[in-house]
Amino acid sequence: MKHGEPIDHVARIQADWRRERPDVDVTPQGVIGRLHRLAGRLTEELCLVYGHHGLSEGEFDVLCALRRAGEPYERAPGELAAHTMVTTGAMTKRIDRLERAGLVTRRRSHDDQRGRIVALTTPGRELIDLAFTDHMRNERNLLDLLTPAEAESLETLLTTWLSRMEGPRAPDGE
Repeated sequence: MKHGEPIDHVARIQADWRRERPDVDVTPQGVIGRLHRLAGRLTEELCLVYGHHGLSEGEFDVLCALRRAGEPYERAPGELAAHTMVTTGAMTKRIDRLERAGLVTRRRSHDDQRGRIVALTTPGRELIDLAFTDHMRNERNLLDLLTPAEAESLETLLTTWLSRMEGPRAPDGE
């Protein structure tokens, strides 16, 4: 925290810990605590848009993964799980809800009769196109709280940090 800046929630917590546990370095809380609080606030703001379209965060994620697949807007459930980073069990529940809402369909795979394919319906594609446009507008509004230079610096830092946390990954298929 720089001198003269207002003391925020995280700074107050750090001050309490410095008083109570001067033997422990609490400086990491300055970054991690603020990122954690920011992530929660961002999620709240993003979920407002999803909810406006009658979607949960997970359902929005599935519809986006299907839409990003390009025509004919379909993927196998395991592929969807990989593109959304959720378990196949959680994916099944999301697909069930989306299918009941008429936003996706399931069919047997032409290549493997045991496999299934999930596809966007026309109402599903129309909904996700509208929801995604609103989502990007919302993200722009949130990011506009920073200057373009600040946003660029933050993206660079977060990209570097995330790549170090996730480590080197083998190319798909290996």
